[in-house]
Amino acid sequence: MTSSSSPSQAAQRAFAQNNPEGLRADALMEEDVAWSFEIDGERDGDQFDRSDRAALRRVAGLSTELEDVTEVEYRQLRLERVVLVGVWTTGTSRDAENSLAELAALAETAGALVLDGVIQRRDKPDAATYIGSGKANELRDIVLESGADTVICDGELSPGQLIHLEDVVKVKVIDRTALILDIFAQHAKSREGKAQVALAQMQYMLPRLRGWGQSLSRQMGGGKGGGLATRGPGETKIETDRRRIREKMAKMRREIAEMKTGREIKRQERRRNKVPSVAIAGYTNAGKSSLLNRLTGAGVLVENALFATLDPTVRRAETPSGRLYTLADTVGFVRHLPHHLVEAFRSTMEEVGDSDLILHVVDGSHPDPEEQLAAVREVIRDVGATNVPEIVVINKADAADPLTLQRLLRIEKRSIAVSARSGQGIEELLALIDEELPRPSVEIEALVPYTHGKLVARAHAEGEVISEEHTPEGTLLKARVHEELAADLTPYVPTATTA
Repeated sequence: MTSSSSPSQAAQRAFAQNNPEGLRADALMEEDVAWSFEIDGERDGDQFDRSDRAALRRVAGLSTELEDVTEVEYRQLRLERVVLVGVWTTGTSRDAENSLAELAALAETAGALVLDGVIQRRDKPDAATYIGSGKANELRDIVLESGADTVICDGELSPGQLIHLEDVVKVKVIDRTALILDIFAQHAKSREGKAQVALAQMQYMLPRLRGWGQSLSRQMGGGKGGGLATRGPGETKIETDRRRIREKMAKMRREIAEMKTGREIKRQERRRNKVPSVAIAGYTNAGKSSLLNRLTGAGVLVENALFATLDPTVRRAETPSGRLYTLADTVGFVRHLPHHLVEAFRSTMEEVGDSDLILHVVDGSHPDPEEQLAAVREVIRDVGATNVPEIVVINKADAADPLTLQRLLRIEKRSIAVSARSGQGIEELLALIDEELPRPSVEIEALVPYTHGKLVARAHAEGEVISEEHTPEGTLLKARVHEELAADLTPYVPTATTA
């Protein structure tokens, strides 16, 4: 990025001597004239002129253009060539650049070739063209210079902003939401995942339908006989399209509700068997699937890409003390996750809300892991899982900065550093899961006859067996169990105490 040097003190003194009244008047209109090294030089780093602060700034390191000409031509044939543009409204310039770098990773995941990226400093996005009409013209020049065929904006654009910005830059314009929906559509594999993505796409597209030419022509009205005696202007083509999309959305919601019923039946079965559940949640590409594979040997696809896996996976696991529980891998989250996706994937995300424990996985090697934690917790609040106990699992500890690990472990009181790739910290994590999972409420000691061996098997499956001894009269069992099983064991128990 380019920046301009601050005005020298000598120039300011000369200007003040020659035109003191003009300086006072200009100082009221132009804040940069009142700059002084003594007051502002050490305040917040480099100072920019107003024109530089408002300019489009290129973000270095985003272009993936290859130097080899042959390979470039090959990639241009199969990839969309895109320019990224972001609006920096709050936070520091580093936060804005990190957000645009994540947008570049999303674009590459979707199969695009990132040519350039620029940021515009504004109080809020422009209502018409997102970055303002003047900067939109500058963006058009960048698009022409780079030969791009698509502009991707780092935010959700209104239908009007999309139309006006496309009119200026003369190429296709999409926003962050459309990009994430495209990635989800590519990666969804299961029937439920595909239905959820299709519903989210239709919710997004419905207000953005555009009509021209025959799309604005009207059908014949509803007069008697369908001839010239028409009562009204009839439906336009675009109105017909909207009606069909609404009908498809209603059908898709019914299908997802039916799939949700099947998922709920499985959850009820696990609750009936008193099997505790653990949900793995976290930012995309934080290593959730790798952690699931390490803990259970699930064999889920692992790839260094955003949203590589979308379909939830539930696996059976066992604690070091022998207690059974289920481990569920959920869809990855991302900052500014489109609300269409939150609504469409709500039935999947309910795995988090219904769990007994959340393993919140965060990438320890990421430049800003605290922002990842905040983005995931915002979605967790949306699905109503704020009361579920949480363990922060700082993954990729072998590649993370030691100072970052120490900072996260100090800030997050219930946290542990692990590496799903090397196995570092996995045993400690298993022990922590064993400690945090809810335990049966009744401690009981009973002499169970051999003819009632099913009760002993249930104690092993549903409770926590402390000791077991086989005697001539039966099995002498000491265990912690739930109230229902305790009631069945009561006839064989001399004493039963509630813990």
